Amino acid sequence: MAKTNIVSDLLSPELLAQLERMELVSRKVFRGRMKGERRSKRKGTSVEFADFRPYVAGDDLRFIDWNMYARLDRLFLKMFLEEEDLHFYTLIDASTSMDFGAPSKLTYAKQMAAALGFVGLCRTDRVRIETLGTSTRKPGPVLRGRQSVWRMLDYLDGIESGENVPLLEGAKNFCLRNSGKGILVLITDLMDKEGFEPALRFLSTQQMDVYVIQTLAPVELNPAEQIKGDLKLVDCEDGDIAEITVSRPLLDKYKRTLDAFVDGARTFCAKRGMVYMLANTEVPVGSLVSNYLRQRGLLR
Repeated sequence: MAKTNIVSDLLSPELLAQLERMELVSRKVFRGRMKGERRSKRKGTSVEFADFRPYVAGDDLRFIDWNMYARLDRLFLKMFLEEEDLHFYTLIDASTSMDFGAPSKLTYAKQMAAALGFVGLCRTDRVRIETLGTSTRKPGPVLRGRQSVWRMLDYLDGIESGENVPLLEGAKNFCLRNSGKGILVLITDLMDKEGFEPALRFLSTQQMDVYVIQTLAPVELNPAEQIKGDLKLVDCEDGDIAEITVSRPLLDKYKRTLDAFVDGARTFCAKRGMVYMLANTEVPVGSLVSNYLRQRGLLR
């Protein structure tokens, strides 16, 4: 696919202009591996002065303040604020159930990943995007710097649905590949017959700042307008079949069940220090990123 098409499919020019002014924010303090543009509380080697401290044997002589020595006849070392990079991970659920809706939930997830990854790359954070089905042998690339935008978009463009990996297995494999600290955004519909709790519980034990974005299509949130009559429902992942007759009581029961499911996920995340957000694919990604994610503290 041509580069221009990838950009127009995943990131509009208007959205790119908004994203360039944003920054990823972590609720936790992490120590980066490489220098970045993010100011740290640690003392380091940036150009921004932080403090003085007495010289001790072994200190770098280049940082001695000779003016202080001339006035006080004592050696002091100049301290500077460290600048760190941030590790930012996006984990995408590419199971068959995500290939639903228009745009599909998977396309929406890729657009979100592209938007957040672009913000990270503009700030020289370390960005890695993977799917739950990514193998240890072929991990997603670690990207850094604005020049890596095309590699990120090419990687996202190559993600296809059909990776029917259980949530827990995908979460464990991701943590085995990425044992460090950082921000993790999991984008999924949370539809797993074994339940989402084991996977989220496992992620909550990692030293990461975790955001869970549950992505659902409008018809999943409100099926009353589009689903009517006698239907045979086929599970797209395991082929299970259920025959139903759509009626008002059945729709009401579905709505109650969905509300309980969403409230359960929100409460489960809140109790474990994770941020939960429900994303309707009807809401433009630009609005989701610039409004909702900023309100929840992931961006500023």
